[in-house]
Amino acid sequence: MQEVQDVAKRIIANVEQVIIGKDREVRMTVVALLCEGHLLIEDVPGVGKTMLARAIARTVGSTYRRIQFTPDMLPSDVTGVSVFNQKNLEFEFRPGPIMAQIVLSDEINRATPKTQSALLEAMEERQVTVDGTTYDMARPFLVLATQNPIEYEGTFPLPEAQVDRFLMRIRLGYPLKAHEVNILGLQALTHPIDNLERTVSVEELSKAQEAVRDMYVDDSVKEYIVDLVATTRDHPDVYLGASPRGSLALFRAARAWAAIDGREYVLPDDIKLLAEATLAHRLIVSPSARIKNVDAAQIIEDALAHTPVPGSRVRAS
Repeated sequence: MQEVQDVAKRIIANVEQVIIGKDREVRMTVVALLCEGHLLIEDVPGVGKTMLARAIARTVGSTYRRIQFTPDMLPSDVTGVSVFNQKNLEFEFRPGPIMAQIVLSDEINRATPKTQSALLEAMEERQVTVDGTTYDMARPFLVLATQNPIEYEGTFPLPEAQVDRFLMRIRLGYPLKAHEVNILGLQALTHPIDNLERTVSVEELSKAQEAVRDMYVDDSVKEYIVDLVATTRDHPDVYLGASPRGSLALFRAARAWAAIDGREYVLPDDIKLLAEATLAHRLIVSPSARIKNVDAAQIIEDALAHTPVPGSRVRAS
């Protein structure tokens, strides 16, 4: 796992030249990148959501496109369109912005559900189908979507099928005073992202992604993940619990987190640390619980408190 740890450290160190004081959030973004998952960043404007996506793209030297979602967008504005070429009398596919390797879906909840659904196939199957023809996505492929949780006017809530396809949901939050002072100094003349260089090649990233899949996860830890997810389904404050995709997301994220730590195995502590980021956005809180101001994060915390943690045991040689 030394190779994965080295790649992750270089990405994190480079991105943190732009995103100041958010080590845990940057690390979770790298986890999504190593898992070939997608990330939903839900936060107020101006905290660096767009800069995070741009910094990741520059660091790994991949193609980057930004999609500014608006209510008048069409699905073809995302996936691309077939255009008739009058010279050779054939239809030609003109790819949309989703065909890049790092895609920033900015303010995703401002698009209509019809346009939001254009992302479903790309995010899950790593392909898009236009006019009956399927086009494969380039690897690595990461969708970083942002949405503002405060302003709801003119927005369309993400359907559950869309939210469930995000490996994790994170919040950047406001920086500490010392970090914000540092940001002012760094951006006095130019923005740090203008000088950001590639530190990891796409080939190195692909090898690291393959190595993460070989991480050892004990059966007791797998059972712990399933028990935790099952607890969310049976929780009295939950209308709809996490799906099996949630179990897989937690399983995959824990492997990447352990690899970044330089370990070749997953601990129950990794599961606890990543449970909220991978599961909370998949829960639908019951109406009665909402009246009591119960949110998904509190439910995950309660589920962790009531799910037995597996103890250590000797593995057969």
